[in-house]
Amino acid sequence: MTTILIGYARCSTDRQDLTAQRAALEGLGVAPDRIYTDHGLTGTNKARPGLAQALAAVRTGDTLVVPKLDRLARSVPDARGIADALVARGIKLALGASIYDPTDPMGRMFFNILATFAEFESDLIRLRTREGMAIARSRGKLRGKQPKLSDKQQRELRRMHDTGEYAIGDLAELFTVSRPTVYRTLARQPTVPTKSSASPP
Repeated sequence: MTTILIGYARCSTDRQDLTAQRAALEGLGVAPDRIYTDHGLTGTNKARPGLAQALAAVRTGDTLVVPKLDRLARSVPDARGIADALVARGIKLALGASIYDPTDPMGRMFFNILATFAEFESDLIRLRTREGMAIARSRGKLRGKQPKLSDKQQRELRRMHDTGEYAIGDLAELFTVSRPTVYRTLARQPTVPTKSSASPP
């Protein structure tokens, strides 16, 4: 049975680029059309559509490849949960060029150390962010994050989505935003009732 490599890449903000991670995955033998991504989502986000697609794509005997463990998860429980679920399905997990082997005590210990460092780094980033925001707020420089789309654009995005004629990728391209931004906008905007579904006067 041929082993299929499925890749996963993630970056935390819309301003970051996935090019380097994609190149690393392709360098490890993953076909470009088998790379799933999450753009603008942190590892602590429970809803990671790209990861869900990657986990659904791998089958018994396949290998899920990530450039680094912190791209897959940013907490120890999350990393262990994903790794254990993959092992239970007969799927290998590759961290870069290294295959995670749960039966190897040293390998398991190394995996736990990597997960612990990833969680520590994530906590440290959050702490520094909070401290930076507190300093900016005290200096009157923090006015809140401005929305990427105006209220009118958000309503129009919702209207276009509800027609069923536009995919998420189409809307992201049309409004020049990331796919996660489209999902967040749809979550904030109520469904616009059509004339046929509206109640008669």
